[in-house]
Amino acid sequence: MNFGFTEEQNLLRDQVERFMQDSCPITRVREISDAGGFDADLWKQIGELGWLGLLIPEAFGGLGLKWIDQVVVLEAAATGLCPLPMASQALASTAILTCANDDQKSNWLPQLARGEAVYTLGLYDDANWIDPAAITATAKASGDGYVLGGKKPFVNDAGSADYLLLAVQGPNGLALAAVAKDEVRITAQPTMDNTKPMASVDLEDVQIGADRLLPMTAGQLYHLTDCGALAVTAEMVGAGSAMLELTGEYAKQRVQFGKPIGQYQGVKHRLADMYVDLESYRSLCYFAGWCADDDPKELARAVSLAKGYASDAFNQIGIDGVGLHGAIGFTAEYDAQLFLKRSKWARPMFGDSDFHLDRVASLGGL
Repeated sequence: MNFGFTEEQNLLRDQVERFMQDSCPITRVREISDAGGFDADLWKQIGELGWLGLLIPEAFGGLGLKWIDQVVVLEAAATGLCPLPMASQALASTAILTCANDDQKSNWLPQLARGEAVYTLGLYDDANWIDPAAITATAKASGDGYVLGGKKPFVNDAGSADYLLLAVQGPNGLALAAVAKDEVRITAQPTMDNTKPMASVDLEDVQIGADRLLPMTAGQLYHLTDCGALAVTAEMVGAGSAMLELTGEYAKQRVQFGKPIGQYQGVKHRLADMYVDLESYRSLCYFAGWCADDDPKELARAVSLAKGYASDAFNQIGIDGVGLHGAIGFTAEYDAQLFLKRSKWARPMFGDSDFHLDRVASLGGL
C-alpha cells in the first residue's frame, strides 16, 4: 500500500508554496491582515490556478478532486499564514454539494470554482457547543419565501464574503440560508489572529426566496463540522511546520555563551518534542483527509483524532517556538508571534481537544 502523495499532489504542494513565497510573503500577509484580510488580485490569481474549485465536479467548472487534495493546498498555504478565505470557500463548496439541489448547484458552484464570488459558512451560534441545538437563528415561512431571525456571532471571513451560507432552524428542521452580504448587517469582531478575520451577522427580518433555503439533516451538519475541523487541522500542519523551521533556523544562528543555542540539550529536547507532535498530527490529518472521500464512515473518528491532538499540540508548538526565540519572539516585528496567534485561533475552531477526544472515546464505546 502506498502511503505517500502522488506526483501531481506533490507538484500542487510545490506550486502553492512558491505562490506564498513569491506573491504572498509574510510582509504582504501583514499588510493584508492589517487592511481587513482580503486582496482581490491575489484571490483572482488563485482562482485562475484552480485552487478554489478543487472539490467542485468538472460539470460545474471545478477540478473534481478530493479532500486529500484540498488538505495539500490548505497545508501549503498555511506555511505562509495565507490570509485569504480559501478554507471558507472550500467549506461553502462542500455545503452546497452536500445540501443543495441541482438548480442551486448549477447557479452557485461555477462562480465558486472561478473565484468570481467569495462564499463562507457559518454553523453554530455558541462558541463552545457543537450540537444542532446550538443553532438558534431561525427561518420562518413568509409568503413565497422565508424571513430570517437571530444572529450568527462567529462567522469566519464574513467581512470578505459576497455570499454567506448560515445554519438556521427552518420550518421543517435544520437548513442553510444563503444570503448576500448587502442583505445582512455584518459587524467585525476583534480576534487575536488578524489573518483569520471573524464577524457577527445580524439576520433579523432578512427576507429570502424559497430557492435560497437548503434543507439540512443533523448528519449533514456533523459532516460539515468534520470537514471544517479537517480544514483547520490541515492549516495547523502547515503553520506548525513553518514555526518549527523558523525556530530551528534561529537555534542554529543565535549564539549564547560562545556557541549556537541549538547545541544545548534544553533547546534540542524542545525542538524534538515540537517535531514529534507535528509529525503525529500531520499523519492523523492525512488519514482524515483520505477518509473524507474514500472511507466516510471512518471520518468522524479520524478527524477527531487529528483535531483533538492538533488543538493542544500546535498550541504548544506556538508557545515553545516563541519561548525558544526569547524576548524577540514576543515582539510584533518578529514573525514567531504570528504563528502563536494562529494556534490560538485554531484551537477552538470546529471543536477543541476536549470535544474531539471525548468524541473519540464515545465512538470507541467508552
